Amino acid sequence: MLTLHSKTYSPTVLMRYPHLNTIYAGTIRRVKGINYQRERIETPDDDFIDLDWTKVGSSKLLLALHGLEGAADRPYIKGLLKHANQLGWDGVGMNFRFCSGEANRQLRVYHSGASDDLEVVLNHIFQNYHYQEIALVGFSLGGNVVLKYTGEQGKAIHPKIRCTVGVSVPCDLLGTRARFEEWDNKLYVNRFLVSLKEKIAIKREQYPDAIDYDALMKAKDIWNFDNIFTGPVHGFAGADDYYSKCSSKQFLPNVKIPTLLINAKDDSFLGETCYPYRLAEEHPYFSLDVPQYGGHVGFVTFGQKGLYWSEQRIMDFILNLR
Repeated sequence: MLTLHSKTYSPTVLMRYPHLNTIYAGTIRRVKGINYQRERIETPDDDFIDLDWTKVGSSKLLLALHGLEGAADRPYIKGLLKHANQLGWDGVGMNFRFCSGEANRQLRVYHSGASDDLEVVLNHIFQNYHYQEIALVGFSLGGNVVLKYTGEQGKAIHPKIRCTVGVSVPCDLLGTRARFEEWDNKLYVNRFLVSLKEKIAIKREQYPDAIDYDALMKAKDIWNFDNIFTGPVHGFAGADDYYSKCSSKQFLPNVKIPTLLINAKDDSFLGETCYPYRLAEEHPYFSLDVPQYGGHVGFVTFGQKGLYWSEQRIMDFILNLR
């Protein structure tokens, strides 16, 4: 399918600065008029995942996944689900383990390749609800999970899942590492590490002898954190093994339903290998949008009654498949 260099996102001059776009969308934006109903589901390994629902009585459902250290209450999830509701779709935000405001029970938490937890959530929905159509949308880390799952399933993907979308996705985790460690991302890295280490302090109380917590608390970057905790705890040899096996890019050739990746050209989190142009040109189901601007999960838009460009683009893609 033809690669799309989207020119439809035209931000104000200030929002052409990627970090301002990223920070405004993530910390200043407020989304009103959406009230969640929480549902807790049990996992096969004696843990739980919390789902936040917003329903309008539809037979169609949009399931949204958040990014690193996010949650379903983040404005980019609420903004998308609000727009989906306005267009007649029910919405649900999946909170990854330890991201819904309460510590999960197991030592494991979540990671960029946690498509097994997405499958648990989908099986719960298939068994307990009667939706005829489901769309999956993931942002950043959650987008990697969605795209990985789509490729893993291939032709076996459930027929009710009509399409998938990833936004601001580090689809090549190894290729993203060098870019993410550059100086202009230091503010984000430090915030992620503070939040992650707060969770690790709780894991230390739950599982005091599981890992070298002292070394982990000294981690200065995400790679070291993943090398000590995320990789080994989730069954990988270390950070590089985790990145290699969980990058969604390698699974994209096997997607068998309409799939869209939206990665802004100025996204400071993404390396050059996170823009699979050639695949999009050749693949019958995979589309790629590369707006010149947008930052990381940004796409700030003014004058549209709170609706951001990315939310309109996602729903246009979903609604215009037929």
